[in-house]
Amino acid sequence: MTAWINVGRYHLVDPIAYLVAPWAILAFVFLINLVITEAEGGPNPTKALAVIYLCFFGLGILSAGGSLPFGLALGASRRSYYTGTLLLAVALAAADGLGLALLQVAERGTHGWGLALHVFQVSYILAGPWYLTWLTSFVGLTLLFVYGMWYGIIYRRWNRFGLVAFIVGQVAVIRVWIVIVDRGHNWGGAGFSFTPSPMGLTAVLAALAVVLLIGGFALMRRVSV
Repeated sequence: MTAWINVGRYHLVDPIAYLVAPWAILAFVFLINLVITEAEGGPNPTKALAVIYLCFFGLGILSAGGSLPFGLALGASRRSYYTGTLLLAVALAAADGLGLALLQVAERGTHGWGLALHVFQVSYILAGPWYLTWLTSFVGLTLLFVYGMWYGIIYRRWNRFGLVAFIVGQVAVIRVWIVIVDRGHNWGGAGFSFTPSPMGLTAVLAALAVVLLIGGFALMRRVSV
């Protein structure tokens, strides 16, 4: 446990990246949307909230790709480094997810900040009570962080060739799936006939996060730096 805590403290030596940057970027994007909405008038749903999820994806890459060699040089094992980083990600996702849920409550209470601006309310995904918003945000942020760690781990294990192959492989799978469905004119057969509830979607994302977590742990065991 001490080793895991030390790994978390190692990452937080740079508090700007992990604690400040995601919220600073989100605040900047929020202000831009606020100005645009006030200038245009009328309801304005935005996708600005996606920036904080992208920040967590980037932090995942940084933690496994950029900071890993020095962390191991300080004496952390690969397993303790991975587990400690994951625990930090979970703690950050829980805290930031709660912050997003509280901001959604404020947004609803002010009727979209007085301008019908919807930044923290996302149709279908983040449109329920605050506790469901917190849970979905927590799961989503954790998922993106772990997914970003995959990019860093694959880069450290197989260098640029492996990373390119990983990206191309994902694009190829998605492309083949789209072609098969499109030619068969059977979007229902591809899973579009069933739309899960927000809670169901959260459960699916949580299951995916667990799969990536376990897979990342397996990959981490043979990472070379």
